[in-house]
Amino acid sequence: MDQTKTIAALFDFDGVVMDTESQYSIFWNGVGKKYHPEYEEFGKMIKGQTLRQIYDRYFAGMEKEQEEITEALNRFEAQMKYEYVPGVVGFMRELHTQGVKIAIVTSSNEQKMQSVYAVHPELKELVDRILTAEMFTRSKPAPDCFLLGAEVFDTVPENCVVFEDSFHGLEAGNAAGMTVVGLSTTNPAEAIRDKCKLVIPDFTSFGYEKMKSLLA
Repeated sequence: MDQTKTIAALFDFDGVVMDTESQYSIFWNGVGKKYHPEYEEFGKMIKGQTLRQIYDRYFAGMEKEQEEITEALNRFEAQMKYEYVPGVVGFMRELHTQGVKIAIVTSSNEQKMQSVYAVHPELKELVDRILTAEMFTRSKPAPDCFLLGAEVFDTVPENCVVFEDSFHGLEAGNAAGMTVVGLSTTNPAEAIRDKCKLVIPDFTSFGYEKMKSLLA
C-alpha cells in the first residue's frame, strides 16, 4: 500500500450496494425465453454486462428487438424495489469517518440510477462519486471502470478495494490490480472464492479495520 495516497473503496451497485440481482434475473430470464430460448439461464449469462454489451453480443442487427427490450427494461427499473444489502450503509459511513474515498462503479446507465435516486436520495451523500456506464468505453470484465475509480481519487490500484458479486466484476477488479472482496449475494461463495481475497455474505460483520488489513 502506498502510504502517500488515499485508500479507496469501489463498490459495484447491483448485488453489492442494493439487493436487486434476483429481480434482474427474473427480467432477463424472461427476455431470454422470448428472444433466445436456446439459452437456459440467460439472466446469469449477462450479469455484469452493460446494456450495450448485451445488445452487441446477443442482439446484433436486431434494432426492433433492442427497442422493445429497452422500453421494457426502463419500465421495470422504474418499478423495482431498491433495498440495501445488509450493513452496507453503516460500513460506508464508517469509511467516511476514516477518510476513505468511496465510489459506486456500475455497469448501469444514468437513467437507471435516476430511478434509484428517486427512492434513495441519500445515496449520493453516502459516496463521493458514482461512475456509470456512460463514463467508460469498455465495461467489465475490462478493468477500465475500476481504474477510472482510482484515477478520480488520485490514488493507485494497490490502495483500492473492489467489492463485487458478478464473475465479470470480480475479473475486472483483479485485472485492475486491486484487492477484491466478493459478495456471495449472486453466486455461491465456493464459486467465487478463487477470484477474490475474501468472500462475505454482506457487510454486517465487515468494517474498516478488516478492509485495511487486506491491503497490508
